[in-house]
Formats: sequence, structure tokens, C-alpha cells
Amino acid sequence: MKKEVKKVVLAYSGGLDTSVILKWLQDEYNAEVVTFTADIGQGEEVEPARAKALEFGIKPENIFIDDLTEEFVKDFVFPMFRANAIYEGEYLLGTSIARPLIAKRQAEIAKMVGADAVSHGATGKGNDQVRFEMAYLGINPDLTIIAPWREWDLNSRESLLKYASEHGIAIDNYGKKSPYSMDANLLHISYEGGILEDPNAEPEESMWRWSNSPENAPDKSEYIEIEYKTGDPIKLNGKELSPALMLEELNKLGNLHGIGRADIVENRFVGMKSRGCYETPGGTIMLKAHRAIESITLDREELHLKDELMPRYSKLIYNGFWFAPEREMIQAAIDRTQRNVNGVVRLKLYKGNIMVVGRKSPNSLFNAAYSTFEEDEVYNQKDAEGFIKLNALRFIIENKSRNL
Repeated sequence: MKKEVKKVVLAYSGGLDTSVILKWLQDEYNAEVVTFTADIGQGEEVEPARAKALEFGIKPENIFIDDLTEEFVKDFVFPMFRANAIYEGEYLLGTSIARPLIAKRQAEIAKMVGADAVSHGATGKGNDQVRFEMAYLGINPDLTIIAPWREWDLNSRESLLKYASEHGIAIDNYGKKSPYSMDANLLHISYEGGILEDPNAEPEESMWRWSNSPENAPDKSEYIEIEYKTGDPIKLNGKELSPALMLEELNKLGNLHGIGRADIVENRFVGMKSRGCYETPGGTIMLKAHRAIESITLDREELHLKDELMPRYSKLIYNGFWFAPEREMIQAAIDRTQRNVNGVVRLKLYKGNIMVVGRKSPNSLFNAAYSTFEEDEVYNQKDAEGFIKLNALRFIIENKSRNL
């Protein structure tokens, strides 16, 4: 039985799926619909969503189109990269990190307009339904959540097109359908479905939308320098950039040099395995550079403990727990480690590869006097004998006791 709602805020892209959802909400719930379209650097015009919403009779004051690119990078992407977050060794969490921001803004709009419900277009098979709804419930548990893909029987593109035709939704406005299900933002673009449903099928070169193939990347390498302050990149080649502009410029460099492509079979939170391909050019560069500056600025045990926390932190983001207290607790610990992560990393980009060729920091813990292979006056090599024996003491005791 459907819960009665008066006003619902819909996460609306203006595409076929969310346009059908908009009309369906109006008909099935007899509710006033408010549309929210987020610009998080997906590279597509968002203003056409306004015209499409108006065609459905949405009041102008009920159409929200917000540029969230700076907030996305500053408050979501950068904190995640301070942790060097990567899921199952390969996925840089491009879709996962965008959902809590969209849901947060959606809930804020609901409060502004007095809406009692929110709705999204995520399917009942994927992770995004969890990410959206965990965020809604964490911000305002009193909101009714409407997930049409779990309610209706429109479970194919053909059924969506039929519904659109029967309800006067202009199908021509939605263009040619890609064979892939794609999601894009300033951090990445993802591809699922089509031939990718066979994990043994190599994706066509034409699928990749952002990057050169490594084979077609420039034959000449390019050197860049990224300056870090408390764990975040602030300058590229000496030029200070905002968080969003920093990622945008790194994306251009990565795309040019064929950096950031990934082909992954991942374990979804809902239970099944899923094959996806990703382009995360700027993020791939940032991960390499951040680990390089940390290598000279973090204490050994601090760095090792941070690496132990990272898989748990990444799993929380992947599974939709951005607003969970345990994610915030780990984030606080990670941010504490970044107070001295300052300095410059020099990188060499060439045909899909990122090579760290230099790093320097005013907070560097690298001390040549101790590390040199030449003669030094600060390290007594004889001290190592006692160090080794003390660390092996338990082996010695065990061995003697077993051989009595």
C-alpha cells in the first residue's frame, strides 16, 4: 500500500528514466513534484532539464538546478583521497562518492520547500539505491522514500518507451540510446551493461569517451608538479587552483596521456558481482601523487595504520555509509595524519603511466644522514645486532623449548 505524500523532491536528470518517473509520480501518487538536477561536473548541459520539467507542468519555483562541483571536490573527493581510498584494489569510487552529496542536497531542498518525500531513479539491483537512501535516512529519517524501480513493472527500456509514448512524453528528446549504462561526474565516468556483461569480452575502443588509448597518447612524456597542503592538492605547476579546477586540469592531463582506464569485476553490496569499466584520469594522478608526498611526511606506523584503515573506509563509502559515525570517526583520524602532508611531487606522464620522479617537503622525515649508503656519523651499525636479537627472542625461546 502506497503511503500518501503531498510533495516529493525527485533527483532529475531530464533523461528518459527520470522523465518517466516524474510522470509516474504525478499519476501514481497524485503528488506535487519538485525536480532537482545536480551539476557535479558530468560534462553535460543541465539547463535542458529545466525546459523538460516545465513541459510536465512543474512550477518554475519547484525546479532546482545547482552547481555543486566545488563542494563535490572540496568536501567529498578531497577527503576521500586523503585516505587513498580504493575499493577492492582498483575502483576509485567515482560513483559512490557522488551519491551522498546529491542526496544531501535533495534532503535540504525537501526541507526548504516543505516536501514530505524524496525519490530517485536507482534500480533495485544496484548499489545506488542503498547510497541514496542511507543518506536520506541519515539526514532526515522522517522523509518518505519512493523508489519507483522497486514498485512499478517497467523493467526494460522497451516498457519505458511504451509508457512514455502512452503518456505523451516526447521520446525524440532523449536521443540515441548508448549500449552502456553510464554515470559521469568530475571524478570519473563509468560504463556497465552491453557486451560488458560478459567479463571475458574486451570493451570496444569506441566505448571510452574521455581518454586517449595509451597507444594513441603522445610519444613524448610530460612532467608536472603538484603542490600539497595538509593533504590536499593546491597548486599545479606552480599555479594555485580551486579544488574543482585542480581536478579538471588533472583530468585533461590524464586524458591526453591515456591515464586512468580500469576494467573491473567488483562485488556489489546487494550481493552480486558486477563488471564495469571506468575512466578516472585526474583521480589516478592524485592517488599516485598523494602517496608520494605521504611517503616522506608520515611516520612509519602512522602510514601503516592508515593503510590498514583504508579498506574499511573505502568499503563504507562504496556501501553508502558516508554519513555514518564510523566513517566520520575514521575521517577524523585520517585528517589528523595530514597536518604535515605538505610539499611538492614531480610526476612524469607517459602513455598510460604515472611515474613519481621527485618529492620534497618542509616536513620531510627523510634524513640523508641516516639513510645514506656512504660513511655517516649518526648511525652505529652495531646497534642492529641487539635490535634483531630482541625481535627474534620469541623465536629463540620457542625453538629451545621444543627441542629440549
